[in-house]
Amino acid sequence: MLRVTALSAERGGKLLFDDVDITLQAGELLHVSGNNGSGKTTLLRILSGLTDPLSGQIHWQDKAVTDDPENFRQSLLYIGHHNGLHADLNAIENLQLATSANKSIGDIQQALHSVGLATHETKPLRQLSQGQQRRVALSRLLLEQASLWILDEPLAALDTGAIEWFSNCLAQHLQNSGMAIITTHQEARFISQVSCRVVLGE
Repeated sequence: MLRVTALSAERGGKLLFDDVDITLQAGELLHVSGNNGSGKTTLLRILSGLTDPLSGQIHWQDKAVTDDPENFRQSLLYIGHHNGLHADLNAIENLQLATSANKSIGDIQQALHSVGLATHETKPLRQLSQGQQRRVALSRLLLEQASLWILDEPLAALDTGAIEWFSNCLAQHLQNSGMAIITTHQEARFISQVSCRVVLGE
């Protein structure tokens, strides 16, 4: 279980959000929404341990994440709005660097095949479209064993087929008692699976 209490954050001396409470159980999906600049990415980065909050507490499995940060990091997978990929490396090389576990090339190739990149796996990322690069980043969902996914605009640049693949992947994760926190401006089938919502900037 993820439990967040009285979380607040600021940027440039301006309060972005205040007193945010979240409780997320196994099998649940949280959708974070709000206008541009409302702090959605900041909230996700705080929940991923990449940015410090102004105030508030985050607990994972009934333990403060500050007491056992390594256990929390091993339990989550964060994919930001930017893919975090190296343009001069190919898809296989990028995933070898990005995955926390030592995955074999066979595992990585299978994940890339699943997202429709079987014929693009050895091309430098700069030769791929934005949607293809996003699929490379999202293929980490198949390679990591994280129980909590934190995904910032995962549907950005994806075509209809890729969105359907992601929706199926997310549904399987939730059915396997995983948890997910997502921000997106796009409508997709998985929105019907949302268990709870946080709306920033209200």
